Amino acid sequence: MSKLIFVNLPVSDLARATAFYEAVGAKKNEQFCDATASCMVFSDTIHAMLLTHDKFRQFTPKQVANARETSEVLICISADSRADVDQTVDRAGAAGGRVDPGPKQDHGFMYGRSFEDPDGHIWEVMWMDLAAAQAAMSKPAANV
Repeated sequence: MSKLIFVNLPVSDLARATAFYEAVGAKKNEQFCDATASCMVFSDTIHAMLLTHDKFRQFTPKQVANARETSEVLICISADSRADVDQTVDRAGAAGGRVDPGPKQDHGFMYGRSFEDPDGHIWEVMWMDLAAAQAAMSKPAANV
C-alpha cells in the first residue's frame, strides 16, 4: 500500500479555504469534514486537512504561524505537464490566491510556478521530464 500524506493547514475561514481548494482542483471528502475541518483530496495519496485555528491548536502546543508573515513550510505538488502547472496556478489566481509569490522556475526538463492561498500558505506546482532530468544530472561537471 502506498503511504498517504495529510498536510494539516490552519485556516482563518474554513468555507473560503474549502472553496479555494475546490477551485484549484481538490475534491472535498465529506467523510472527514465537519464545522472545524475540511479534507481536501488531491489524489489517492495526497490530502490537505484544512483546520480552523481552534481545531489546529488541538494538535500542537506551539503558536499557530501567520503564513502571511512567516514561512512555515513550502508545499510542492506535481503536475502532469507544463500546461497543467500553468492551469493550476491560473485557477488559484482566479479563486483569489496570489499567483507566483516566488519566481517561476524553468530548467527545460523541470518547470514550476507557485501560488499563495488566502491564508498565505505557499504551494509550488512542478512538472518534470524525469528521463531528461536524469540525463542532465548524470553529465559530468565542467572543469573550472
